[in-house]
Amino acid sequence: QVQVVESGGDLVQPGGSLRLSCAASGNIFKIYVIRWYRQNPGKQRELVAAITSGGNTNYADSVKGRFTISRDNAKNTVYLQMNSLNPEDTAVYYCNADLYARGTRRDYWGQGTQVTVSS
Repeated sequence: QVQVVESGGDLVQPGGSLRLSCAASGNIFKIYVIRWYRQNPGKQRELVAAITSGGNTNYADSVKGRFTISRDNAKNTVYLQMNSLNPEDTAVYYCNADLYARGTRRDYWGQGTQVTVSS
């Protein structure tokens, strides 16, 4: 069974930093793309950052220069380093993994991790 698990969410003061982790486990043959999304109640889920198996990255304009996505292919883990956090970054952050497992390529979602930026 494939699982995608986020961790690292916390309460942090404005200007602070956090590092989120997204770990995929199970009988995984290949991970193609991992994306971080965030969502607040009543709002649409927003794509924050993405990284391909080859290491190509892209970011939402709102986080460029502050967030960095990286991956450890050996551990099937992706990290989201978030610096210079501001209250607008407060959200539940979700990890989405586009991967091939058990003969099928599909998306898997994690349960989310809460990031709160507040003084």
